[in-house]
Amino acid sequence: MKIGYIRVSTTEQNTIRQEVLLAELDVDAVFIDKASGKNTDRPELKKMIAYVREGDTVIVESISRFARNTKDLLELMEQLTTKKVAFISKKEAIDTTTPTGKFMLTVFGAVAELEREYILQRQQEGIAIAKEQGKYKGRKPMVHPEFDQVVSKWRAGDISAVEAMRRLHMKPSTFYRKVKEKNKK
Repeated sequence: MKIGYIRVSTTEQNTIRQEVLLAELDVDAVFIDKASGKNTDRPELKKMIAYVREGDTVIVESISRFARNTKDLLELMEQLTTKKVAFISKKEAIDTTTPTGKFMLTVFGAVAELEREYILQRQQEGIAIAKEQGKYKGRKPMVHPEFDQVVSKWRAGDISAVEAMRRLHMKPSTFYRKVKEKNKK
């Protein structure tokens, strides 16, 4: 069976280019994640790894859509290899059913990670220059007009902390930090 995997970094990004490619390759099933590739904790990736069986082939448009660093790439490949599943990356023309393909996968994975590191380095350099020039003020804080009302309900015991965080779209660390900051004022 041919299994397609698609990833874009955000929900706003479009998957159509990758979908068209996989449709042209006549894949039998497609798993689509709209999540950062910073790690392998992606719901559809996990489903795909659990779904594939011996003799299947996982096809991706590019290695960068599958994994962003060599460590993650090699760990994912180990999982596929253990299940006797082949891997094909169309952009890099890598096919792990061949010894050359296995070697090239490792090389391209390292290059992709290096490219990512260069991007992050340039970003940090740009931020440093902007700070020196007084043009960079950092990320704008998110505004939650309903924060005080939700926290009051939480403190009164009307809602749980989990529900308060859900309503405010906050992670626990952010929620409790904001509550602590509010207490200091």
